[in-house]
Amino acid sequence: MQVTIRLFAGLRERAKANSLTVTLNDGATVQDAIDAASAMVTGGLQTRGHTMLAVNREYVTADHVLKDRDELALIPPVSGGSVGIQTGLPENFQNVLITADPLDPEPLTRHVTTDEDGAVVTFLGITRNNNVGRDVDYLEYEAYRPMADEQINVIIDEMKAKWEIGRVAVAHRTGRVDVGETSMVVAVGAPHRNPAFEAALYFVDRLKEVVPIWKKEYFKGGEVWIGETPGSDPS
Repeated sequence: MQVTIRLFAGLRERAKANSLTVTLNDGATVQDAIDAASAMVTGGLQTRGHTMLAVNREYVTADHVLKDRDELALIPPVSGGSVGIQTGLPENFQNVLITADPLDPEPLTRHVTTDEDGAVVTFLGITRNNNVGRDVDYLEYEAYRPMADEQINVIIDEMKAKWEIGRVAVAHRTGRVDVGETSMVVAVGAPHRNPAFEAALYFVDRLKEVVPIWKKEYFKGGEVWIGETPGSDPS
C-alpha cells in the first residue's frame, strides 16, 4: 500500500519536500511509515519525541495501523503567536479565519458582541522586536489546513464546555508578519467578565499545544522555527 506523508516547518526544510510517498506492507503502522520516510532523507527526519502524528487530520499514536492511500501528517511542536488588516469577515464566517491578509480585530469583536453578554474580551498577539536576546526582523507563519481550522473549533467546544460563554471568534495569520503587526485575534463574549478572560487565556494556551500552526523567527544573523522544532537549533 502507499501512504503520503505531509511535512511542515523544520521537517519540511530538512526533507526539502512538502510530502513524501512511501510503499508499505499491509498492516504497517505510523511508526513504520516514519521509519521509511526517514530513510529517504539525508540524516533522517529526526522526529524525536516531540512530533505529533495525524492520519487523515485526526491525531493518532505511533502504533496506529495505516490503510492504503492514508495521509499521515508529521506535526512538529506548534507555536502560538502574535495578531493588522483583514477588513470585515467572509460572508460564510462562523468561528475561524486563517488568512494571509492583515487582520482587523474590530469585526471579530463585533461578531461576538450580543445583547445577552455583558463582557467581551479581545486578545491580540503582536510581533515584538526582540526574543531571547535576539533582534527580531519579522515572523513567518505556516498552517496545516484544514486541520488547523478543525482543531481550533475543537478548542472552542472545550471552552464552551468549561465556561458559560457566548460567541467565540478566532483569526490567525499565515505568511510574513512584521514587527508591530497582529498575527492572532481571539474574541470571547460572555455574560460575566471572569469566564471571558479565563476562556480567552485557555484558548491561547491550548492553541500552542494542538493546533498545527508554526512560527519561524527571522532575526539579525539567522532564522529559527519556534517551539523546539525537530531538526532546528535549540539554542
